[in-house]
Amino acid sequence: MEAADTPRYLDPSLPPEVRAADLVSRMTLEEKVSQMVHTAPAIPRLGVPEYNWWNECLHGVGRAGIATVFPQAIGLAATWNVDLMHRVAVAISDEARAKHHQALRENDGNSPWYFGLTFWSPNINLFRDPRWGRGQETYGEDPYLTARMGVAFVKGLQGDDPCYLKLVATPKHYAVHSGPEKDRHGFDARVSQRDLRETYLPHFRACVQEGGAWSVMPAYNRTNGEACGASKTLLEEILRGEWGFRGYVVSDCGAIGDIYLHHKIVETKEEAAALAVQNGCDLNCGDTYCALTGAAMAGLIDEETIDRSVRRLFEARFRLGMFDPPERVPYAQIPYEVNDCLAHRELARQAARESIVLLKNDGVLPFGPEVRSIAVVGPNADDVEVLLGNYNGTPSHAVTPLAGIRERAGAGMSVTYARGCDLVGGTTEGFAEAVAAARNADVVVAILGLSPRLEGEEGEAGLIDPSGDRVDIGLPGLQEELLKALHATGKPVVVVLQSGSALAVPWAKQHAAAILSTWYGGEEAGTALAEVLWGDVNPAGRLPITFYTSLEQLPPFSDYRMAGRTYRFLKEAPLFPFGFGLSYTRFAYSNLRVTPTTIRPGESVEVSAEVRNVGARAGDEVAQLYVSDMEASVPVPIRQLQGFRRLHLQPGERATVTFTLTPEQMVCYTDDGQPMVEPGTFAVSIGGGQPIPGPEALPFVSGTFAVVEE
Repeated sequence: MEAADTPRYLDPSLPPEVRAADLVSRMTLEEKVSQMVHTAPAIPRLGVPEYNWWNECLHGVGRAGIATVFPQAIGLAATWNVDLMHRVAVAISDEARAKHHQALRENDGNSPWYFGLTFWSPNINLFRDPRWGRGQETYGEDPYLTARMGVAFVKGLQGDDPCYLKLVATPKHYAVHSGPEKDRHGFDARVSQRDLRETYLPHFRACVQEGGAWSVMPAYNRTNGEACGASKTLLEEILRGEWGFRGYVVSDCGAIGDIYLHHKIVETKEEAAALAVQNGCDLNCGDTYCALTGAAMAGLIDEETIDRSVRRLFEARFRLGMFDPPERVPYAQIPYEVNDCLAHRELARQAARESIVLLKNDGVLPFGPEVRSIAVVGPNADDVEVLLGNYNGTPSHAVTPLAGIRERAGAGMSVTYARGCDLVGGTTEGFAEAVAAARNADVVVAILGLSPRLEGEEGEAGLIDPSGDRVDIGLPGLQEELLKALHATGKPVVVVLQSGSALAVPWAKQHAAAILSTWYGGEEAGTALAEVLWGDVNPAGRLPITFYTSLEQLPPFSDYRMAGRTYRFLKEAPLFPFGFGLSYTRFAYSNLRVTPTTIRPGESVEVSAEVRNVGARAGDEVAQLYVSDMEASVPVPIRQLQGFRRLHLQPGERATVTFTLTPEQMVCYTDDGQPMVEPGTFAVSIGGGQPIPGPEALPFVSGTFAVVEE
């Protein structure tokens, strides 16, 4: 083909949207429809290669062979470190690009399943109930923390090149979705307009408007009667109309079929496909959109509406550089050797270190020279699968807690291992060996908790509930009985909880010498745990979720109203509060300043405080800003996180943390979901956790400011 005859869609100098429009204009209806399913076939006459849109990178490139496996998403959230989250996402996107271009070289320019550049991550649903099996995939229960972590992750994936996207990030599942898993294909999540705007939408808005996410995935369920994948309210009015979203929308797998099979909104697949595309869902994971040709012939949808979706899809592919010479695309130059490299392993170790939350410590930690023998006990002590969570890649080498402890202990210390009991069910036959090991040790490290086999997506977990959800939030099986037997030896017991969600462990809180939450910590979890046990690393993770005392503190699982849920609305004292985490040193706060102390609606406030390390060890502190509207005329949260900063301080060192509180962060909502900033008093606090009075409260300072009438 002569240069003069080169079609406009192959001209890299033209804007992606112009190229996409030109390419789509050359397609037949059948060709257009073929590109609207996730397994898009090639169109040889136009030089369009086949492409599989489905890829995963929740906490590392997933399902594509060897890759660096970072802590599960809930563990990344527990770092409360936005910069670290961004670095993790950059590392993931480097490996994803390297894998993609290697796959093209090996497959004649085609991109097979799980080697594309369009990723269905992050999962930013709010973890409103600890029974939800997929909560491990999220950044916790708070809209603000989720927004900050989500924006950092989206930006890290998509890159900062002015011309090309590095990857496409896909925040999911938009918008009101967090179990029960078994009901997701036909469930209608009913929420008030206040809860929708105050709780379920802010982090999606941030990922779209601040993060620039180029794709969004709707949920399976309905929200207030509309199937999320065909919701005019969510997709057209809010996502595109209010937020200005320019990218494409992709359905969850099989969700378009649910519209007629389970939601019963329409009767046929042609009607379901037409409804979804008309309301802004451009790509179908599944095959229901294959019915669009028939739908168009039957007059259920016009071809221009189909064109709109296909243009959006190809604009994304052009922005990814898929039709351009590799030398023009900077991300195509990333070498394959970056995959599973030493720098990424060290980053995984750092993320694991920062994710560990110290929940209790009576002084047994960190281990000193008096500890010469250790009994490592528990069903999770030497299980690689428990490190990896779900939607994971495959590490070339993974360090279990037992391996990490043995490596750190060295030849001069005795480390004895006894499994004790199974994860669930089983018998007490292993107790005797575990108790004997404990009696002969200076300290016991009990590695307990959950596993991806106990919590996950529908059909993936199932040792307790085939749906993937949990039916209880305590330690499963005989684990608590094992813990009691270990405690009865009189030796100090350090409990290490591995899980993707909250665990109700009131007995352990009362009796254990120390408790650590390490989540599903990724390939370097065991190394990081050992470093914390010996004090090589001072723990500073914070809970991104509330740990409840029992299910009695929670409303019914299927109730999506926020009343009584999460730290923002729970009126009772939890087992461990959101934002909680201890250290091997101590911090003090002073000199709170609120400037100005009186503002008008639409103005901002600056809140600052001094934090000082008053202990004997260097360590990280997570300073947290909470805000309460004290005189609202409508229901509002008890308090809301509106700022945080993780900082490192040497003994005696002090620093000033400053947050700007914008008018948007002072908003409350009317019954119909309209935002407003009302005159009245606002309470603010800065500290190491929530401003909760009591003996376990972390240090904080508090003050007020007033909003006055214009």
